[in-house]
Amino acid sequence: MAAYVPPALRLGVNLDHIATIRQARHTPYPDLMHAVRLAEASGADSITLHLREDRRHIQDDDVFGIKPRLARPLNLEMAATDGMQAIALKLLPEACCIVPERREELTTEGGLDAVGQQVRLHDFVQPLAAAGIEVSLFVEPDLRQLEAAVAIGAPVVELHTGAYANARDPEQRARLIEGLFEAARVGHEMGLVINAGHGLDYDNVRPIAAHPLFHELNIGHSIIARALFTGLPEAVSHMRGVMDAARRDGA
Repeated sequence: MAAYVPPALRLGVNLDHIATIRQARHTPYPDLMHAVRLAEASGADSITLHLREDRRHIQDDDVFGIKPRLARPLNLEMAATDGMQAIALKLLPEACCIVPERREELTTEGGLDAVGQQVRLHDFVQPLAAAGIEVSLFVEPDLRQLEAAVAIGAPVVELHTGAYANARDPEQRARLIEGLFEAARVGHEMGLVINAGHGLDYDNVRPIAAHPLFHELNIGHSIIARALFTGLPEAVSHMRGVMDAARRDGA
């Protein structure tokens, strides 16, 4: 009997913080498209760009300029607003991840309240899906949120891994990782594609990457932070290697 081979795990590389450096001085460098090319050549399966309402890093010209030149799918992170919906329908990225957004936050904090916004999100998601965009909801690993995602009509969820990534107590971290695994199992049984992201780095990514039900991990900050010292190709390829080894070896 042939040995079981777990499905390949996709790596989505978030390049927002390349634009953060550029926007600090409003210079034309670092060149975001150059970063895209390096990430694609070094193991990225998709490119994630978060077009925030406050435009603190990624700009409209970035997404419209980069999309036609990509060799990998574009995952557009965005809030559920009419303005962002109009941009997505014009841009037609391969995927959209709907995230909560508050102007005062440093980064996305917590998952989307799909339960409390179920009716509005259903109406928001339908035109995107009809345009051929794969819609994902960024949610907490909670049964009610998964049920709401199904009712909304989103085929994909991205489980928020921030609480797990930030936990320092070993017992708490163990509970949180088991909660993520259970959410992945339940979501998979519901027919959802299960992605994950937020706060994942070269150490804490291993248990998530080893679990066969996760389809794609979206990682940005830790890759860009490492790239400051090693360069972007090494940072992406190293994350790719860590994920692949964990998926292959189961740990």
